[in-house]
Amino acid sequence: MKDIATALGVSVATVSRALKDSPRISEEKRHMIQNYAAKHNFLPNMIAESLRKSRVQPVKIIGVIVPQFIHYYFESILVGIEEEASRRGYRIMVAQSDEKYEREVAICNSFYANKCCGIIVSQAKNTTKYDHFQKLIDMGIPLVFYDRICTGVNASRVVVDDYMGAYTAVTHLIDTGCRRIAYYGMPLSLEISKNRYNGYRDALLKNGLQPREEWIRVCDNRADAEQITPEILSQEEIPDAFFAINDDTAIGILYSAKRMGYRIPDDISICGFTNGERAVACDPMLTTIDQRGVNVGEEAANILIDQVEGGIPKDKIVRRVVRTRLVVRGTTR
Repeated sequence: MKDIATALGVSVATVSRALKDSPRISEEKRHMIQNYAAKHNFLPNMIAESLRKSRVQPVKIIGVIVPQFIHYYFESILVGIEEEASRRGYRIMVAQSDEKYEREVAICNSFYANKCCGIIVSQAKNTTKYDHFQKLIDMGIPLVFYDRICTGVNASRVVVDDYMGAYTAVTHLIDTGCRRIAYYGMPLSLEISKNRYNGYRDALLKNGLQPREEWIRVCDNRADAEQITPEILSQEEIPDAFFAINDDTAIGILYSAKRMGYRIPDDISICGFTNGERAVACDPMLTTIDQRGVNVGEEAANILIDQVEGGIPKDKIVRRVVRTRLVVRGTTR
C-alpha cells in the first residue's frame, strides 16, 4: 500500500480506505486506486491483517491444492507434505479443487491473497488452461506440481514412475498366464494417464499381444467401473484380466465380476494402482502398484521450501521421480 500511495501521491490511509471501498473516499479516487492495484496484481493480505490485529507473529505458510480429499493417495501425499513442512518450520493451508478448473483458479487467487510463500498442486482433471499457474510463477511464487503435472507450465514437479508401474503390473498379469487384458484409465489429456496407458500398451506389445480398443475405457472410479464392467463381461469374448488406473476402480471391477459369478483370480485377474487401505479391505485382497504417496509429499515439500529459502533458484526446474513397486496379493494368480 505504501508503494501505491507513493505512485499516486496519496496517503497510505487513503489507499487502505479506497481498497475497502470506503465512501469516505471520492468515487473517482477509489476507482483510480483500485485500478492501479489491480493492474499491479495487488491483493490485500488477509492473514497479515488478522495478525496485525492479534499481534501474533506470522508463520510461514505453504498452499496445497488437492483434487479430492476422498482418495487415499492424496491423503498420504498430504501427510508427507505436512510432516516435512513442519520439520522445517512451515505450516500448510490445504484446499480441494474438487476436479473443477474454476475452483482451482479461485484457490490460486486465495493463496496469493493470503501471501502463501509457495504452492504445491495437483491439477484438476478438466484443467486445460494454465494462465492461473503461469501468473503465480510470473509473480515470483514458487510452484511445485505433484502427481498430475501441468506440461503447459515450466515448473518443478514430483511424480511416481507411472509408465514403469503400469508396465510392471501388466507384465505380471502376462507372466501369470493372462492374454486378454483390459484397461480402465483417465482421459489421455492428462500426462499421468498417457504414461500409464503407454506402460500398459508397451507391455502387451513386447509380449506379442495387441491392445483391444473395445476393452480400453475411460473409467477412474468405482461407480463407473461397476456400470461398465458388466457390459464388457457380457460380450462373447471377455478379458481374462483388468488393469485399472487406481484401486477404487479395480475394486469396482472386482465386485462386479464376483456378482456375475466369476472367480477371482481363477477366471479373471485384477490389478490396481495406489496400494491404499482399501486394497487390503476387499476379498480377495488387491494386487496393486504402490505409489508411495508419503515420499511424493516429502519430495514436493522439500523442493518448494528449498526454492523459498534460496537453496534452489526459483527459476530452476527440478524434476523428481519416485519409484513404484508391485504388491502381489489375491486378485492375481
